[in-house]
Amino acid sequence: MPLPFTIAIDGPAASGKSTLGKKLADALGYLFFDTGVMYRAVTWAALENGLDIDDEESVARLAQTIDIDLRPPSQADGRNCDILLNGKDITWQVRRPEVDANVSQVSAYAGVRQAMTVQQRRIGARGRVVMVGRDIGTVVMPDADLKIYLDASPEERARRRYQELLARGEAADYEEILAGVRRRDQIDSTRDLAPLRPASDAHRINSDGMDAEQVFSVVMNLATQDDPPAS
Repeated sequence: MPLPFTIAIDGPAASGKSTLGKKLADALGYLFFDTGVMYRAVTWAALENGLDIDDEESVARLAQTIDIDLRPPSQADGRNCDILLNGKDITWQVRRPEVDANVSQVSAYAGVRQAMTVQQRRIGARGRVVMVGRDIGTVVMPDADLKIYLDASPEERARRRYQELLARGEAADYEEILAGVRRRDQIDSTRDLAPLRPASDAHRINSDGMDAEQVFSVVMNLATQDDPPAS
């Protein structure tokens, strides 16, 4: 049976989208493309350049001029890929708390999203891609052959992010992370441009109580069966 030419995975912050997307892409031999890192890269660039995050025009103008590239991982340090900003490796910098605190605001700017969407669509058009984000199935690739909306409770997502930071030897505060997750959910779901929501034909999966292997098994079955019905 033919595999989906394009796969879109959407969902809120820390729902496990990237883990699922990477496992699925590896299993199918597809390109793994987490679009969220593009907005993180723009946010990092804005902070590094001393821009006022509230200055939408300046941030959008920056997004239209910088070069963001994703490449296979060059180091075995837990990264899913190399994230390059104008040729500089910023893979872990984009995961810093200051980026977490500002990325939703940056990603809500129309000029930023337009600049990033053009690049995302170009990559998606090549096919054999698992693209992960918040508006892939609704905006970037509305014609994707398989759409997944992966969700989890705010508490579960905060716990995962907390453990991820501790595993990397970084200081972390669970309550602070939980507040950040809830704040980001509010921003992402209520923004005027491309708000976070499941596509009408997406398969909705709540991963509370499921580990990564269980989620992967469910989605892999969807990817390899004939014309799976949306749930």
